[in-house]
Amino acid sequence: MTASDPDRPPAARFDRAVLVFNPGKPGMTATIIELQRELAAGAPDLQVDLLPTDFAGHARDLARSVAAVGSPLIVSVSGDGGYNEVVNGVMDVPGSKAVCTVVAAGNANDHHRSMPERPLLEAVREGPVRQIDLLRITFGEGQPEQVHYAHSYVGFGLTPLMAIGIESGGKGKILELLSVARTLSHLRPFELVRADGATARFDSLILANISRMAKYGTVSESVGPDDGRFEVVTLPHSGRWKMVLMTLRAVTMGLGNQPSVSSYAFTTRDAVPCQIDGEVRHLPAATHVLVESAKGALAVI
Repeated sequence: MTASDPDRPPAARFDRAVLVFNPGKPGMTATIIELQRELAAGAPDLQVDLLPTDFAGHARDLARSVAAVGSPLIVSVSGDGGYNEVVNGVMDVPGSKAVCTVVAAGNANDHHRSMPERPLLEAVREGPVRQIDLLRITFGEGQPEQVHYAHSYVGFGLTPLMAIGIESGGKGKILELLSVARTLSHLRPFELVRADGATARFDSLILANISRMAKYGTVSESVGPDDGRFEVVTLPHSGRWKMVLMTLRAVTMGLGNQPSVSSYAFTTRDAVPCQIDGEVRHLPAATHVLVESAKGALAVI
């Protein structure tokens, strides 16, 4: 019988549930206690393990160890960044039988908002196990290569700068939008070289597997997390007012349908900030980037 066998008791699809969380996050203790209480009452035969993280990146190590044994349900009690670590930990184990889900408990919960909303206990008892796509991001060409997975999006230019501005500017929609406006003054265009040798100059480039990101922006109306494709949202270098208008459109009416592809490759001509599921990193000049849709790569409820 497989994890989705209809003749199997719902909770028995998993041999245990493992909650991965940052114990230092405000309110986390109460959240974990409540989740334990719900699971104990509604799925009493399901073993529940707690795995608190000790440092940045620890969730990936923990998820890798869990995913290597049995058929666990790994619950990331976190925002997008923590869930990204868990997803990459599972992807580190070829052929893993792990199933993942996220309980929103972070500053950015874009992935959670883009999936069907369902309480954890209901998902454990009744939710189907389904396969969703991931973005497989390869940095470098030849050896050594770095491979990273994103559950939601990877952005270059404006997107990571918006994330930095939001994080430093205070919480709440008005404060965050003001922070984004201030961030625009620090934006510098970046140049990419495509595989055919053509160059393009951008203020922003987003490759998205979900419809909503950056908390309030709707980047596409056509995206599906399991269609083997992802959306490409570009803003060629232009005046600052055009960037402002694009940002306002994203946070109000949305950007509408966007072109979709199964892979996208380029080389950075300039150093450029990059954001993967809410976590910012900086790419040096001359970095080759290949983004591919890893169709059905992750089992989720």
